[in-house]
Amino acid sequence: MTDHGPELAFGSFLTPAAGQPEQVVALATLCERAGLDLVTFQDHPYLPAFLDTWTLMSYVAAATDRIRLAGNVLNLPLRQPVVLARSVASLDLLTGGRVELGLGAGAFWDGIEAAGGRRLSPGAAVDALDEAIRVIREVWDTDRRDMIRLPGEHYRVVGAKRGPAPAHPVGIWVGAYKPRMLRLVGRAADGWLPSLSYLPNGPDDLPALNALVDDGARAAGRDPGAIRRMLNVTGTFARSSTGFLAGPPEQWVEELAGLTLAHGITTFILAGDEPRAIQLFAQEVAPAVRELVAAERTTPGSGARAVAGEQAAAGGPTALAVTPTPDPGVRLSARRPWDESTRPAAPPAPAGQVYPAGGQAAGQHLVDVHDHLRRELAQVRDLLDQVRRGAVSPGGARAALNEMTMRQNNWTLGAYCAAYCTVVTQHHGLEDASIFPHLRRADAGLAPVLDRLAEEHVVIHDVVESVDRALVELIRSPGDFTALQDAVDLLTDTLLSHLSYEEHQIVEPLARYGFFPGQL
Repeated sequence: MTDHGPELAFGSFLTPAAGQPEQVVALATLCERAGLDLVTFQDHPYLPAFLDTWTLMSYVAAATDRIRLAGNVLNLPLRQPVVLARSVASLDLLTGGRVELGLGAGAFWDGIEAAGGRRLSPGAAVDALDEAIRVIREVWDTDRRDMIRLPGEHYRVVGAKRGPAPAHPVGIWVGAYKPRMLRLVGRAADGWLPSLSYLPNGPDDLPALNALVDDGARAAGRDPGAIRRMLNVTGTFARSSTGFLAGPPEQWVEELAGLTLAHGITTFILAGDEPRAIQLFAQEVAPAVRELVAAERTTPGSGARAVAGEQAAAGGPTALAVTPTPDPGVRLSARRPWDESTRPAAPPAPAGQVYPAGGQAAGQHLVDVHDHLRRELAQVRDLLDQVRRGAVSPGGARAALNEMTMRQNNWTLGAYCAAYCTVVTQHHGLEDASIFPHLRRADAGLAPVLDRLAEEHVVIHDVVESVDRALVELIRSPGDFTALQDAVDLLTDTLLSHLSYEEHQIVEPLARYGFFPGQL
């Protein structure tokens, strides 16, 4: 399939965890602030560990102003189509046209049947989805005055009234992988929404699957280009590449742009609940993908890329090219160890300041070290979540915690916490003993900022100690993660806030003066 040229869109795919509802809402509002177009949520009504997705969407709609919302995808067997159509239209009217409808034929049939739904064969599930889409469109079609009468095998409607109509043409997006479902997408839906992780051969599967969508569209007399091709994507942001969508943002840009230009994918939805990844995706990847795709559409084969200036190519001084990391703005803990509003700011850089290659490297090195700390923190949080959900054996976790200073198993909670806390302590010790005195001597105007950073290092040390104390308490009271969760949440809040503040204040001075006297 070729690129049909629709406008690109970028979104997030969040977990509606019932255990931390405020965090889900905070992540959704972060998505809007970061500039994403869409926020979507898993829908598993048979799982008590998840919030009801439709209720969550309604709450998030009231907490946001611009971003669009959708289920990804809604579980049709537990959501009656006439009621669902009216729910979608109602929320779309209340939000001024910000709701889309992601639909799935159903999966996890044991859970669906246990919750009162009907267990269907794969073929029957496709037929039921086909009928449901027709029912939903009939409810929304208020130009007609007759009653809705559809003698379906799975959804029989015998005289329902039409309406309300949505505020805008709501897109019906279907998650599909098998031939019958894919042809149904082409015949009856507005968008195809698969997950890259479910494709056995990754992007290599897209041409054959796209062709089936196209076949369904042509058989129904539709233009295949009218069906938006979407993709839930997962990956990792890292300094160097380790695979597809596993590397620096610029690698993501080229690979996602390639999916658009080669396979017509025009909506990318990032699956995951990590604030830093959401920000990188929204603020660095999305704009650059749009720019690259626009350039290729205008001048095919141009290979347009953002390039460094002539001075950079020659190794000479340039404008500052190091980007400080934004504060995610999400706070998980109710505790506030410091008042962020009292933080001083560094003096502005001299007008026309340029930075030698060594200075640029010094500023970038600080960001790289901080990124390492952020990744390690994310791993700690991920493992803690796995233990809480039972994905990691409690017996195995307890055994590991009893030997948490040992490193032979890097996936034990104790080893991660021990290693991570050591890195934080060493990093802050280096700053306090060497880098800060050098910057203080180089620029007296930095003194208030450096004093504040040193004070925050003391606070963070105490927060790290609270994680250690919580680990000891967990050993004493196996299975009770309350204290550890609170300590890790507080560490997350303080560290991410501090690292962002530090980068915004001293990346530029580091690029100007270097790490140590005589470095530049």
